[in-house]
Amino acid sequence: MIDKVVNILEKETKRYTLPIVEKFGKRDPFRVLISCLLSLRTKDQVTAKASVRLFSKAKNCKEMLKLSNKEIEKLIYPVCFYKTKTKRIKEICKVLIKEYNGKVPKKDEELLKLKGVGRKTMNIVRTIAFKQDGIAVDTHVHRISNRLGVVKTKNADETEKELEKILLRKYWLKWNYHLVVWGQNICKPISPFCSKCRIENYCKRINVDKSR
Repeated sequence: MIDKVVNILEKETKRYTLPIVEKFGKRDPFRVLISCLLSLRTKDQVTAKASVRLFSKAKNCKEMLKLSNKEIEKLIYPVCFYKTKTKRIKEICKVLIKEYNGKVPKKDEELLKLKGVGRKTMNIVRTIAFKQDGIAVDTHVHRISNRLGVVKTKNADETEKELEKILLRKYWLKWNYHLVVWGQNICKPISPFCSKCRIENYCKRINVDKSR
């Protein structure tokens, strides 16, 4: 079943816009990390514009630290919690310069030491920036994996662990990408577009009360 779902989504997701960290972070660990932090609790359209403004002024840690908190706040507004995210960005940049020569570390434990970086962000940096195996689980991946009936979990951390047991390693990178795109466009949290869904036949529609 998983093989068929991935094959269908590989074709279907090509028509939709790339997730924000894919669009702005390709091959640049710093941009992946910062754009991912900006995207938390924020719509992709808002994050995209904020990322463009911010990276036009600061492309690395040193340039970021030259900006005042007020300047960064103005650049990233209206992302959610923009004042808190500004402080996190400055704190992370200081740590990266002091302990990692201005570079984003590759190891899981080192990434998780950075304030504000949880498992989802850590996995996104690892998989997108460093092309390492991993399954980044955000709200879309957690929701759709459970709706499909692939897993039965209560939170993102549990979903990550279960998916690692179930999915072939060759699908780890693809699973996040395709389910994020599908969740943003078709498999919405409330009233998903089941009538348009090309993987409906493989979905158990768990906890789906209403659909379109």
